[in-house]
Amino acid sequence: MSVSEITETALYLTFILEDETFAIDVSQVREILDLSRITKVPRTPDFVRGVINIRGNVVPVIDMRMKFGMEMAESTVHTRIIVMEITIDEKTTILGAIADSVNDVLEIDPNDIEPPPEIGSRWRSEFIKGIGKHNNNFIMILDIGLVFSSDELAMVGDTGKTVSPEEAGEVAAA
Repeated sequence: MSVSEITETALYLTFILEDETFAIDVSQVREILDLSRITKVPRTPDFVRGVINIRGNVVPVIDMRMKFGMEMAESTVHTRIIVMEITIDEKTTILGAIADSVNDVLEIDPNDIEPPPEIGSRWRSEFIKGIGKHNNNFIMILDIGLVFSSDELAMVGDTGKTVSPEEAGEVAAA
């Protein structure tokens, strides 16, 4: 979806990575969790921190800083996991994304969203739906479905599965 396709005011969850504010459409957000113990999964890309147990489901957790080529950061009391639902090629994947902190849910009018710059952007512009303006600040509105390729999601999706309560206890304890 490009900026020209954003025609209605929408709600976006804003979060921080380094000193930048990003946003994703709230319709893709399932819940926000405090950072919990993450179990590392062998042979996954560096940006996949591992998996967590959410009500008996094994959910892969992505480090958004690493995905965007930033330095990995120490966790703080503000670090959160944003649990999202992403659909690519008609396949839905639930995953968690680590953010330095989660801010607010903002309503952004389409008139306050501009296309990402073609040059000089530190972020890959194909990941960005647009740049929103709110209270004289810029917000990178992500097209979260484009942040991950279908191959990456297939690899990540292989780590996420429904497990029995017994297995869930083992994953949580691992």
